[in-house]
Amino acid sequence: MQTISSSHTQLLNEFAVAEILDVSVATIRRWRLLQRGPRFVKIGAAVRYKREDVTSWLESRPTGGEQATGSR
Repeated sequence: MQTISSSHTQLLNEFAVAEILDVSVATIRRWRLLQRGPRFVKIGAAVRYKREDVTSWLESRPTGGEQATGSR
């Protein structure tokens, strides 16, 4: 049986993810339903998110601001 180091994988519930992203829990649930939010794992009926998956998803989101030069 393989063991998992607690410092290696931190699981978050949807309330923690909503707080981190500053959105409602309903938004997190809707994203999950539409397969638009961070990756998640199911443990029985429980839904959990790996902190690194939330971070990766957030970093992959499009950003606004100035357009690159030469793009008009």
